Amino acid sequence: MKKRKLTVLLAGCLLVSSLTACGGGGKANSNEIKIGINYELSGGVASYGQSSVDGIMLAIDEINAAGGIDGKKLVPVKYDNKSEPAEAITLANKLISQDNVLAILGPATSGSFKSEISVAEKKKVPVISGSATADDVTVDASGLKNYAFRICFSDSFQGTGMANFALKDLSAKKAVIIKDSSSDYAKGLAENFTKTFTAAGGTIVGEEAYVAKDKDFNAILTKIKGLDFDVVYLPGYYEEAGLIIKQARALGIDKPILGADGFDSPDLAKLAGNAALSKVYFTNHYSSLDKDPTVTKFIDDFKKKYNKEPDAFNALGYDLAKFVADGIKRSKSADREALKEALASTKDFVGVTGSFSIDENHNAVKSIVVIGLENGAQATAVKR
Repeated sequence: MKKRKLTVLLAGCLLVSSLTACGGGGKANSNEIKIGINYELSGGVASYGQSSVDGIMLAIDEINAAGGIDGKKLVPVKYDNKSEPAEAITLANKLISQDNVLAILGPATSGSFKSEISVAEKKKVPVISGSATADDVTVDASGLKNYAFRICFSDSFQGTGMANFALKDLSAKKAVIIKDSSSDYAKGLAENFTKTFTAAGGTIVGEEAYVAKDKDFNAILTKIKGLDFDVVYLPGYYEEAGLIIKQARALGIDKPILGADGFDSPDLAKLAGNAALSKVYFTNHYSSLDKDPTVTKFIDDFKKKYNKEPDAFNALGYDLAKFVADGIKRSKSADREALKEALASTKDFVGVTGSFSIDENHNAVKSIVVIGLENGAQATAVKR
């Protein structure tokens, strides 16, 4: 009799375990929906990851305070991938197999996000990034990544947008490029800037390279100082960009310096100094100068929670969580496959970083903002 009871009990446990694994996303508690958060909270690009997660948590708090999604509370399961693609893979497996999340938000950077996608495709779990901008994130030579989505624009769009801004708004004819040769992000931006700039009659008069973690840029800056140019295009991350801008200004290079969303970090001013950050422009997803009611409410709510001005990664993280919550609500279930279909069919989602729809390649179709800095503060914002 005891043996029979044990057999029945084990069978029941196996059945419950099987249902939990298949359903995904909080099936163990019908009042909860687990959402994975796989972000760079330490390491080289921790500023992006932490900013994104701050925005995500604000959105989740708001959603839960309003009753959750059809009465179900969103439960974030958060891990630090240490800015390492290999760690992002390990954590993706853990979030899916052990934590049984419905979907994963992040990572912030393209390299780590692309690493995670291999796990998502195999295990059929939606993964969504707010800021992975590489052109080949959601679709590459092998085809569409069915379970991968992003709510930001691509590097090619950024490079093209900044080239047009340089040509039309700054009347630039000649440009110098300084790029991180160790970064696909920087190389993609530089390629698309060059293509658009030269096609419109502009000339690239010089190109220099550095690698991530470099500190002294005086040699390459001295080379370009003697050239005849109108703007410097500096696609890269804030860690090196801040130092390059500081050293360029110290050498007397006072031409406009242009960049991309990798500039958007409070650490840029810490590295460059506010005095060096004038005539600096970068493409971005959002500007705090925007007076749209959706944006101003977000800024007020963010300041109340964190006592600081939100940056674009805060805004992207906030939109990311709201976008996924919208998909869950429309899917009418905590089911991974249903969520994937709902995200793919998103139309006219209204976010802090703009309204957008998801196209056939799982990319957001949205506008871009070019932000101008003066003495380290946002002074202008031009939408493209």
